[in-house]
Amino acid sequence: MKLQHFIPWIWLVATAASGASSVPPEPASSRPVQAGHPHDEALQHLAPYKRRSGVSGSLSSAGSDTLNNLMTLWAEGFRRQYPSVNIQVEGKGSSTAPPALIQGVAQLGPMSRLMKDDEVNAFQRRLGFMPTPVPVAMDALAIFVHAENPVESLTLAEVDAIFSRTRRGGLLRTFSTWSDLGVATGPARYPLSLYGRNSASGTYGLFKLTALFRGDFKNSVKELPGSAAVVLAVSQDPAAIGYAGIGYRTSGVKMLSIAPEKGSLAKPATSQNVLNGAYPLGRLLYIYVAKPPSQSLPVPVEEFLKFVLSREGQRIVRKSGYIPLPVEMLEAQRSRLW
Repeated sequence: MKLQHFIPWIWLVATAASGASSVPPEPASSRPVQAGHPHDEALQHLAPYKRRSGVSGSLSSAGSDTLNNLMTLWAEGFRRQYPSVNIQVEGKGSSTAPPALIQGVAQLGPMSRLMKDDEVNAFQRRLGFMPTPVPVAMDALAIFVHAENPVESLTLAEVDAIFSRTRRGGLLRTFSTWSDLGVATGPARYPLSLYGRNSASGTYGLFKLTALFRGDFKNSVKELPGSAAVVLAVSQDPAAIGYAGIGYRTSGVKMLSIAPEKGSLAKPATSQNVLNGAYPLGRLLYIYVAKPPSQSLPVPVEEFLKFVLSREGQRIVRKSGYIPLPVEMLEAQRSRLW
């Protein structure tokens, strides 16, 4: 399984910028997991945000829980530029973004996945034009275990056999206890305690697509309403394993390296591995907007997106534990929108 199946823009931009399709392999435990961009100095070459006079009004954001912290921090940074702009941020799951945009109750629709066909069709039927997705950051679906769990890595097929009852990854057996995974100490005698997101979440949908090979979750997966809740539950349960975005990692959990298939090298979710496709669970994060063809966005929406795609906005991405977009992609989005 290759990353370009799921986030082709990341892979194509990364390889075009580097002039190669891969980087030398590295052992999963050879370096600490980092969430920052591998070329942070590249952000220095990105244009800083230029304040525009006369910006005021209100903005409302409704959508992804994964993006909730980022949206809040971007909103705080934007309000420092424009104190008279009021911004409300709600993060109940990616599936809440399309109806909020369609109904006009939100101008910004953060999503941790692309809209589904039925969501795009509903948008187009109601508004008469297609929704506009704006990539704003990169993320990785991380597999978390308790900080003291001795497991360091899994294959995608093993992840599937842990969380899925359909096991489309190819393993004939399921895993019920940690000893089934070869653990001889610590949580070995305990049943696997599974944690994940609810079906309103884009993280849930993408995990089902990529890690479960479009299969079905086990009934024993405890579905929680937010990524922070998943990570907190894992940190408090020695037998736990769960999935969430890398931006929610804490000191109470360990993030596992993942191998695309048996016999391949397991890779940690570093920014470099997400960019070049070596880590198989990378993804783009988006803000959707309603932009009629040949029309400009409302000024507050336009300026908010310009801020997000600016040097300041992408520094917030890095500081939040996510991965800034490559400069080439940022410039391409700015050219496409303005």
